Amino acid sequence: YKEPPPAPLFEPGELASWSFWRAGIAEFIATFLFLYITVLTVMGVKRSPNMCASVGIQGIAWAFGGMIFALVYCTAGISGGHINPAVTFGLFLARKLSLTRAVYYIVMQCLGAICGAGVVKGFQPKQYQALGGGANTIAHGYTKGSGLGAEIIGTFVLVYTVFSATDAKRNARDSHVPILAPLPIGFAVFLV
Repeated sequence: YKEPPPAPLFEPGELASWSFWRAGIAEFIATFLFLYITVLTVMGVKRSPNMCASVGIQGIAWAFGGMIFALVYCTAGISGGHINPAVTFGLFLARKLSLTRAVYYIVMQCLGAICGAGVVKGFQPKQYQALGGGANTIAHGYTKGSGLGAEIIGTFVLVYTVFSATDAKRNARDSHVPILAPLPIGFAVFLV
């Protein structure tokens, strides 16, 4: 096995390629669907009179992890299945993709997230407003600092799992690994 050369920092030639634009569209659609489904799930749990009447915290975790599993599976061959600016940024820092592609992916991911949440707000404006837009909040008894720390650790776990699941050396050695890559990534999102 030979390590591939690092991606160039700036690759203007990518802009002329249909696969470049298609990959960004895939990132937009995946992030749109992820936010649409997960925001609705969180709103459904928050709307319930008690946790027993809804899917609860585990249901939210399954919705997040399951959606990432499905969406990474669907988009891995098109864009790499990043679906998260932190993953894209991590892969850029590791020189796995160019700055051109990283910026394009992050813009498309953010637009997809805004549109996904916007569609939920458009369909259910009163509930969206009353339930805080389906945003996760810090539980009582925890500080903002501990919430930030949990987000940092969770993001590290996700990016670390993505790097492990998509490691080129492992893929070259074990032919089944690329097919299974979405599974550990989805479980990482489920766990964090």
